[in-house]
Amino acid sequence: MLQTATIWCHVMHMTDFAAIVLAAGKGTRMKSDLHKVLHPIAGRPMLDHLLASLDELAPAKTVVVVGAGRDQIEAAVSGRAETCLQEPQLGTGHAVQQAETALAGMSGDVLVLCGDVPFVRASTMRAMLDRLHAQDAPRVVVLGFEPADAGHYGRVIADADGRITKMIEYKDASEDERACTLCNSGLMAARASDIFDLLRRVGNDNAQGEYYLVDIVNVANEDGDTCAVITTDAPDEVTGINSRAELAAAEAQWQAFRREEAMAEGASLKAPETVFFSWDTQLGRDVTIEPNVVFGPGVSVADGATIHAFCHLEGASVGPGCSVGPFARLRPGAVMEQGAKVGNFVEMKQAVLGEGAKANHLTYLGDATVGAGANIGAGTITCNYDGYFKYKTEIGPRAFIGSNSSLIAPVRIGADAIIAAGSAVSRDVGDGDLRMVRGEQIVKPGWADRFHDAMKKKKAAAKKV
Repeated sequence: MLQTATIWCHVMHMTDFAAIVLAAGKGTRMKSDLHKVLHPIAGRPMLDHLLASLDELAPAKTVVVVGAGRDQIEAAVSGRAETCLQEPQLGTGHAVQQAETALAGMSGDVLVLCGDVPFVRASTMRAMLDRLHAQDAPRVVVLGFEPADAGHYGRVIADADGRITKMIEYKDASEDERACTLCNSGLMAARASDIFDLLRRVGNDNAQGEYYLVDIVNVANEDGDTCAVITTDAPDEVTGINSRAELAAAEAQWQAFRREEAMAEGASLKAPETVFFSWDTQLGRDVTIEPNVVFGPGVSVADGATIHAFCHLEGASVGPGCSVGPFARLRPGAVMEQGAKVGNFVEMKQAVLGEGAKANHLTYLGDATVGAGANIGAGTITCNYDGYFKYKTEIGPRAFIGSNSSLIAPVRIGADAIIAAGSAVSRDVGDGDLRMVRGEQIVKPGWADRFHDAMKKKKAAAKKV
């Protein structure tokens, strides 16, 4: 996917390296109390998408530069990365400088990433580090891209061999420089022994009055050193996210990629554009997904299962050959074993539906285990909550639960037992037993006819008044 970098992809100089992730911006365009880089894409904070790719390279140290909303980010990366504070915020170059103390004594390379550019692949990061150790030993490596509309991106002025002659922000560029279509992604790599020395020589004589990270390239060029650019041919990889609209576009971008991937791996999506995956959705082969299905985090669907239209699944495991929906909801802890079925308007939460068991319509199964081959009739609910505590319902293999039954937990229904329709069961039922819990039926012959006659006469008399 990388044009220039492929020359070096076989050269692996993976010495210890550190990563600096810039996440100090206020993100004012998001208009949110949640920090910009913590807004989710496919159910996962955008910062976590980036850190997951970075983790594939096993950096010796990761430092996240924080500013506004620092408490949120510090909590989010605790145990995974260090943080350092940029206050006040005087530009990207100034932001990177704040990590110098955290990287004191670091002798390897430094990779600079942006927390709001979440889709950078590990292979791209690796290519940047490899290029740093190519024969011409560039002092700085920049990741460039060529978007359909270069817009207001900073420009990378380079020769045909990728040697950079100048880096410039759009606001400071001339018309000729703006005509260049090679843009700066904001991602860079340099040796730890170089990057902070270069930054100390960067000034802020520019339109923004800020210390730009890109200026380390210009400083190195003034020293007569080589700086290089590698170019990704997948501009979406370096998409930055600064607003709700851009967040929605990034979600659409991620979903489109995941749908294609799912179908390439053997799943059938009847209307792909209506299916929404989570970052960790797992699908087996020959899975069929009908229109308007949403997967929250933590879902696995085994081979041959079918998810019918208008279902929502989160934290659930669907076994081989199972059938879900339409209009079903599987909540966290829902487990369907091989061949089990749930139908329209069925909800499961912290419940196991055993092999071949069925709950075909209008049912709630919460904090329950249902044995293999059991049948749960329409309108059945497990009454699992008394307002203070949750209780468990156990339904044995091959049990038959009649329609409109209430199973008041804690309760156990034995194997092969039958619960008569309309029963409210509050005590255990033995294996093979029948339990019928109904009030006595009272019949008053002719009462309804007499009632209707009396009411009709009363209504007619009222109209005459």
